[in-house]
Amino acid sequence: MDGNGRWSEQKGKHRVFGHKHGVKALRRTISFAAEQKINALTIFAFSSENWKRPKQEVNMLMELFFTVLGSEVKKLNQNNIKLNIIGDVSGFSNNLQKKIMVAQQLTENNTGLVLSVAANYGGRWDITNATKLIAQQVKDGELNIDDISEATITQSLSLYDLPDVDFMIRTGGDHRISNFLLWQLSYAELYFTNTLWPDFDAEDFQLALDVFSGKERRFGQTSAQVSG
Repeated sequence: MDGNGRWSEQKGKHRVFGHKHGVKALRRTISFAAEQKINALTIFAFSSENWKRPKQEVNMLMELFFTVLGSEVKKLNQNNIKLNIIGDVSGFSNNLQKKIMVAQQLTENNTGLVLSVAANYGGRWDITNATKLIAQQVKDGELNIDDISEATITQSLSLYDLPDVDFMIRTGGDHRISNFLLWQLSYAELYFTNTLWPDFDAEDFQLALDVFSGKERRFGQTSAQVSG
């Protein structure tokens, strides 16, 4: 969800203004995804690299995250949406960690859209963490090193209970993954739009889905094999 800061700067406003309007875009996106019966939506809210931003902006983002969790989780629950926070939450304040735990517990039995929020997340961190978990299993004699497979790694990652990502949308005009779901994106279709995140709406989302629906997904096979 890229472009909040630039959106606000173009309007002569503080970057905080853009982040707050980004929350409105997020509400629209979640509603549209649920209406379209999309099974899972993962949003990149705060990367492990975002701590490098100005302290004032980071503090504001933490406050906004805390506030949004409190104000939105009941709506998510009412709409049968399951909330899942992925990332190293130990980097957050105790109050925010408690807020995350309560929000996840409230929605854990919901059966609709699975909304995963990547917060203090990085794809390299995810793979490194999975490696540590697997190494500990080998050390404890619970796993033979020869039995380690791609499935073993997948089951140790943050989104272990979801299929690999089908489609990644990045707003804001940059054409890069930026350390997002590196393992899970291995066969995803990638879509980049110049639309800044606060302006992203249902029409933009539908346009992206239309592009995705026109893709032939071969997964290493030939077109003849797929069509046959």
